[in-house]
Amino acid sequence: MKLYYQTHSPYARKALVFAHEAGLKGRIEVIHHETSPTRRNAAVFAENPLGKVPVLIRPGLAPIFDSDVICAYLDTLAPDRRLIPKEGEARWDALRLQAVAQGLCDAGIALRWETVRRPEELRYAALRDGYTEKLIASYGWLETALDIAGPVHVGHIALATALDWIRFRDLPAFREGRPRLTVWFDAFSLRPSMRATPLSGETQD
Repeated sequence: MKLYYQTHSPYARKALVFAHEAGLKGRIEVIHHETSPTRRNAAVFAENPLGKVPVLIRPGLAPIFDSDVICAYLDTLAPDRRLIPKEGEARWDALRLQAVAQGLCDAGIALRWETVRRPEELRYAALRDGYTEKLIASYGWLETALDIAGPVHVGHIALATALDWIRFRDLPAFREGRPRLTVWFDAFSLRPSMRATPLSGETQD
């Protein structure tokens, strides 16, 4: 398999960290592709009509895109190391945490458009503040709702890669006043899957 990747994408990194945690990294060739809404990447568009990474290319089968779907697919390839609980509240807790992590990334990317990516004269302060509020509210929710003792699952992977991207992009910090979240993140960041997939590079619009 091949994974169309981007070294500064939190979504692509989530899929790759998942592959490491599932013991599947050796079956995947990682290929970096720069993508942006303002710069068309023909190779990525050929496999994903949205023109975004990550995309998982499977020999003889249709490509899979969106990090959530890629993780769900990879989970079926590692039956002895399942990272998405199959049933019960454990499943919904993991998927809910994944959804919050996805929302953190979405809000963070939107916030960057209103602070550094969009021409200054086109930025909208009210929208900037709204996205900032989403981040801060989510940090508060995570401080009390995050299960820091349970086994690793897809929600933890999504959250760790989201928070590390937030740190990487100098977005509103999550550490101050949130000791449980900070301790958990610092510990997860030391996992081999995270250390093997550092963020790097700048968005090319």
